[in-house]
Amino acid sequence: MNSSKHTELANQAWSVADLLRGDYKQSDYGKVILPFTVLRRLECVLEPTRDAVVKKAAELAGRDLDPDRFLRSASGQRFYNKSDLTLKKIADDPAHAAANLLIYMGSFSDNAREVLEKYEFAQQVRRLDRANLLYLVLSEFVDLDLHPKSVLNHNMGYLFEELIRRFAELSNETAGEHFTPREVIKLMVKLLVTPDADALGIPGVVRTVMDPACGTGGMLSAVEDFVREHNKAAKVEVYGQELNPESWAICRSDLMIKGQNPDNIAFGNSFTVDGHEKATFDYMLANPPFGVEWKKVQSQVEDEYKKQGDSGRFGAGLPRINDGSLLFLQHMLSKRKPVDGNGGGGSRIAIVFNGSPLFTGAAESGESKIRQWILENDWLEAIVALPDQLFYNTGISTYFWILTNRKSPDHKGKVILLDARAYWQKMRKSLGDKRKFIPDEHIAEVTQLYGEALQVAQDPEHPLHGKVKVFPNEDFGYRRITVERPLKLRFELTDETLSALADAKPIQKLANADDFVAALRPLLGSTWSTKSEAFLALKDAQVAAGLSWPTGAPFTKALRDTIGVRTADGEVQEIKGDPEPDTELRDYENVPLDEDVEEYLKREVAPHVPDAWIDHTKTKIGYEIPFTRHFYVYDPPRPLTEIDADLQALEAEIQMLLSEVTE
Repeated sequence: MNSSKHTELANQAWSVADLLRGDYKQSDYGKVILPFTVLRRLECVLEPTRDAVVKKAAELAGRDLDPDRFLRSASGQRFYNKSDLTLKKIADDPAHAAANLLIYMGSFSDNAREVLEKYEFAQQVRRLDRANLLYLVLSEFVDLDLHPKSVLNHNMGYLFEELIRRFAELSNETAGEHFTPREVIKLMVKLLVTPDADALGIPGVVRTVMDPACGTGGMLSAVEDFVREHNKAAKVEVYGQELNPESWAICRSDLMIKGQNPDNIAFGNSFTVDGHEKATFDYMLANPPFGVEWKKVQSQVEDEYKKQGDSGRFGAGLPRINDGSLLFLQHMLSKRKPVDGNGGGGSRIAIVFNGSPLFTGAAESGESKIRQWILENDWLEAIVALPDQLFYNTGISTYFWILTNRKSPDHKGKVILLDARAYWQKMRKSLGDKRKFIPDEHIAEVTQLYGEALQVAQDPEHPLHGKVKVFPNEDFGYRRITVERPLKLRFELTDETLSALADAKPIQKLANADDFVAALRPLLGSTWSTKSEAFLALKDAQVAAGLSWPTGAPFTKALRDTIGVRTADGEVQEIKGDPEPDTELRDYENVPLDEDVEEYLKREVAPHVPDAWIDHTKTKIGYEIPFTRHFYVYDPPRPLTEIDADLQALEAEIQMLLSEVTE
């Protein structure tokens, strides 16, 4: 089917929008057009075997057996309809169109009927009937030729994707929820699959693809298209899972329309119900929601983490509750194919993240542990920074993470950082937050740069050398050290410190608290350089007043903390003979894993605070990927002489304008 025919059919289906205008919002047109397109395609596909299925259904009626496999066999498809109704028959009886259409829908096999139910098709039929639009809409689709002889499965997929795109773009506020821009998908797929181009050309090759947040299935279709571009005889089996009912229905419809197995698209939350448990895949890719909390599934995820540990999906760690991005990645990593002894097998993964998973989370936090697990196992191949304002529902910067458990020998132990933020063009018309797109020529350039990244990074003379950096895995690790300094105090009794002492709980618990405080009042204005001098003076004041000196650690600590004043030349406080750390002076430093922390202290800290030391019991290991820091280019401010010259020119211009006004 040529592109003009494809466009003609899409326009014919979308012309129903003219009938819906006024009774439906623009953003709801797809809720009618998409399921009716699916229904018409299914009818056209089943037409050659319709009579055989109806006959078989009549034969099996009343018999104590499951007719499903017999009816599938009779239809020659993975789905069937056991009714003798057709859309034309239904349209020819307008008075009973709604009732007959619902009967027709209910006569489909479970997998097809479930799709229509997720579209809430029955509600749309009733709504159209109430608006006296059902007959008109039916008439449009009866005339739509979607027979397989006219529209091959693959081309039907293109037609349906075009309808999905139109549906998405009509509603900017919701487009990003179920539609990833095509050029983003195209680039992502190329970076994911291009390294395997040679293997994909093998006759009879079979590849499996999975997207755990598949939305309407755009990414799955793109991988299938790419593989078949390299080998028309290749077999691509796509799998996915989707939480949103409407998006799930669209994706499943797409597979049914293309002749793929619709049962491969599972419905539900990937975190709580793994729709492809124990399955493994050649390729996985996803664009999960950015920064979406996983509080609703917290108990199930934490239960798997605690009970299954490393044998489960989330053994590496759990990210903070307000962003489940790294849970998706762990889920995908659990579905990799193992690498065989000859280096074959294995999987490749691509996922879209915002900047948060790169660095969010302190050392030994859930996020840091997940990054550590990935990097120490040498699974991260590359991070690719994309332009901002690419997506419909967010203008923030985004990144591709490319992972594999079968790195080529020259990639082992290394991570590529590729800066593709400059590869974009401005859109003529914004779509929501999407103001930029990546043209095909830029996709080709980034794909080529990705394939040559190691060589470009090693060649300072290469014109794109500044766009690529390569680091050993361990360069992203660090030790989080705790730098302590001694607590130094002098001691004084003032109105303020005496008042604080009176308010301290250990003092208030004394039987003679008021007398205790009163006995110290004559010492107001006194200062002492050591704790022993201060305590001795205070004790003597208590004895002189006929009071006993309180004992106990809480009392001693409260007394010292209230009359002690921090000062650089004060007495160093000790605990069991060792300097007591001053919590207010405590500092933290991140030291690269390959550097000795004591040497770091001598070089970076000791020249400024020679009495500092490291509390090694508090040292933690962390991992982060500071992408923007590695590509930061210092832009010096303009010279002051230039700024002064500009200011003087502006002043002169203002003076001239003022003189014209006063003349």
